[in-house]
Amino acid sequence: MSQNVYILGGAQTDFSRNWAREGLDLFDMFSECLTDAVSSAGVQPEQIEVGHVGTFNAQLFTGQGILGGLFAHVFPEMRMMPSSCHEAACASGSMALLAAMRDILCGHYQTSAVIGIEMMRNTDGKTAAEYLGAATWKGIEAQDADYPWPHMFDLIVDEYDRRYGINCDHLKTIGKTNFNNGRENPNAQTRKWDFPEGCFSDNDQLNPVIEGRVRKLDCGQVTDGAAAVVLASEDFARQYAADRGLTLSDIPRIKGWGHRCGPLLLDRKLELSKDEPLIFPHAALCGLEAVQRAGFEKVSDLDGLETHDCFSITEYMAIDHLGLTAPGQSWQAVEEGVIQKDGSFPINPSGGLIGLGHPVGATGVRMLLDCYKQCTGTAGGYQLEDVQNMLTFNVGGSTTTCASFVVGTGQ
Repeated sequence: MSQNVYILGGAQTDFSRNWAREGLDLFDMFSECLTDAVSSAGVQPEQIEVGHVGTFNAQLFTGQGILGGLFAHVFPEMRMMPSSCHEAACASGSMALLAAMRDILCGHYQTSAVIGIEMMRNTDGKTAAEYLGAATWKGIEAQDADYPWPHMFDLIVDEYDRRYGINCDHLKTIGKTNFNNGRENPNAQTRKWDFPEGCFSDNDQLNPVIEGRVRKLDCGQVTDGAAAVVLASEDFARQYAADRGLTLSDIPRIKGWGHRCGPLLLDRKLELSKDEPLIFPHAALCGLEAVQRAGFEKVSDLDGLETHDCFSITEYMAIDHLGLTAPGQSWQAVEEGVIQKDGSFPINPSGGLIGLGHPVGATGVRMLLDCYKQCTGTAGGYQLEDVQNMLTFNVGGSTTTCASFVVGTGQ
């Protein structure tokens, strides 16, 4: 990247909370998270020049749209601040980040507040699944499935099996790893969950089938939550650092980014890649672009990954698509312990979507925030050792929208 965008701070809500049960609404969540993020960044509200919101379907779950208008209700100083909302299913937060970056990189604004948010636990599971199905092509795919997204990602399990063969025990290991990581995260939805002996197995009582070969503990969570960060230009960050006795190299920045999209229909994606080494070549290109824009040759040159694991197969896909293994050989990284917190390339030390939780519109922002925490040594119980550069990989729909960011400090 020819210019730099810096991350001054951020915050996330506790993903274990059920806000409706507490008698609170979407604005309460927005207000708490934004307030904490601005405080964390150490800036004044009037110093933030533009706002961006990522949300998938707040209008379905809560009936509320035009969330950019909420900034001014949190801080009166923002009453004339421009703002925008962005939607790309589970990648909505990343789209908001990309828009904020471009505002800064083209010199329109020096600072931006970005918040991703979703309130999803104010309805029953069946209704939530229906609302989330809006990221399929409605009326064409997943029509006979009780749970559209477990069905869609089960089709990806089938495709891996058809092309390369797959042992679903490796998927269960991914799920178990992320639940274990989530235990160390004070904001994780599942941090206090109990996992009986034998639950990470094909036991239909302890780990029931949801769709096909996708079982309960392969699935990310239905979550209420928000995450927010404050971004700044290099000029702003230079003065910000000087005021605090720091240098620019001390402040994490977005070193690289990737953004690629495929067709909406999963079947069409699979058809287009039938002769390709990888199932989703556009997803692989997205991650590679982020890594190379950051000045690295390959993903293993970085220190770890916060990736999309809406289902365990999604993380399995990320492993080979990002180049940690050859195509179809993701199982090797699982078996060899590469992805563990103490492995050579830790994945989802936060717990990911399975262990930490998945408030859809917040996930892309939350991933960036967790990378920021790792690079500043502020991740607490899930802090990795000797971290300088981390990668995010965020997916919307059946990899319809893919986005990646490299976050790092130093040169």
